[in-house]
Amino acid sequence: MTITHYLTQPWRNVLWWGVYRWIRRSFPGVPGLTTQQLATWLREGPAPTPVLLDVRSAEEFAVSHLPGARHCPDLAAFQAMALEGLQPMVAYCSVGYRSARLVAQLQAQGFTQVYNLEGSIFQWANDHRPLSGQGHPTPGVHPYNALWGMLLKPGLGRPPT
Repeated sequence: MTITHYLTQPWRNVLWWGVYRWIRRSFPGVPGLTTQQLATWLREGPAPTPVLLDVRSAEEFAVSHLPGARHCPDLAAFQAMALEGLQPMVAYCSVGYRSARLVAQLQAQGFTQVYNLEGSIFQWANDHRPLSGQGHPTPGVHPYNALWGMLLKPGLGRPPT
């Protein structure tokens, strides 16, 4: 991030700091990946490519999601997918809390290659990384609610269609 970003949006950075701290304190054993680390992994490896699990609601998922992500709002949905336990998985939601909870549940079930995307889809969108919605590229993200939507850069929060 540039210094201009910090000077023009200091309140957003303070909010993000609080969100990251809240999630790490709530789920201390959950490993995280930054959006940069995930983007590099998807682009360059190592193989195998991780399964992307979108932990948000169906409405949020319909607005946009990471390309190739599977909708997985809870542990029951995950179990219905019958995924191979040896493949790496990266879970995400709006900011990382719901996905950290799912990762913790998966760890409790014995999964070891599961990660939480730090900042989740909001940070992914803020970094101007690709999103899909209804089979097409889209720039917008479901803001979850007005408070959480403040973590998105202007113009990225998109209400459901």
